[in-house]
Amino acid sequence: MNNAIHYPILEHDPTDDTALHPQVLLKPHDAMPEHVVLCFFQDVIRDVTQRFPYDVPHSLRHSIGSEIGPNPLHIIETEWGPLAILHPGVGAPLAAGFLEEAIALGGRKFMACGGAGVLNHTFDMGHVVVPQAAIRDEGTSYHYLPPSREVAMVPEVVQRIEETLQAHDVPYDVGKTWTTDAIYRETRQKINQRRDEGCLVVEMEAAAFFAVAQFRDVAFGQILYGGDDVSGDLWDNRGWQRAASVREKLFWLSAETVFKL
Repeated sequence: MNNAIHYPILEHDPTDDTALHPQVLLKPHDAMPEHVVLCFFQDVIRDVTQRFPYDVPHSLRHSIGSEIGPNPLHIIETEWGPLAILHPGVGAPLAAGFLEEAIALGGRKFMACGGAGVLNHTFDMGHVVVPQAAIRDEGTSYHYLPPSREVAMVPEVVQRIEETLQAHDVPYDVGKTWTTDAIYRETRQKINQRRDEGCLVVEMEAAAFFAVAQFRDVAFGQILYGGDDVSGDLWDNRGWQRAASVREKLFWLSAETVFKL
């Protein structure tokens, strides 16, 4: 008799035979740039799109959203070419869904920029981290890739990111991130364990992003900046959501990098 416990999250199906496919909802749009930045900073999206207005067709601009409300897709003209900008939402399921829909519209090369909690108190607020791999402590990635402890960013993408950061003399670290679904269950035991595994930061989307990108065969990279500090006895916000200059700089580094992918 087999007494093994079968967890649904581990029942991986590699096929693309889904009841609802993103391309049923959305078709490739002629106005959709292939280069996309998924930006977690609404303040940056607002400021950048105001400074670089672009007449986005209504059918594209309002093609993405959820029960939370509309999630406008923006386009700006950069020195490298037209760039789509989209807020990916918060948390792996929503972020993966928006990435899927951006791919269905015609996006092929992606960079994401966001903040993360630091697991090392020596990282100053705003310090840049390149998450070359993510520990899969969320659920979404298991619906795209077979079970494993980690999922990695493509090495060539890591290299392109590093080239951009080095060209602008931006200090950074390369390491793992811990992707979790539960921001209020980052226990001391788990924090210490993840740090021992080589994680520099914790966030909620990277593992899902990497998994979707691999499954859909699109280029995807991500850069993070050190925000709040979860490494000590007490949580320290450090005012990370008010670091406007850091956030916009991260966006433009992402924009430059995505055209190298």
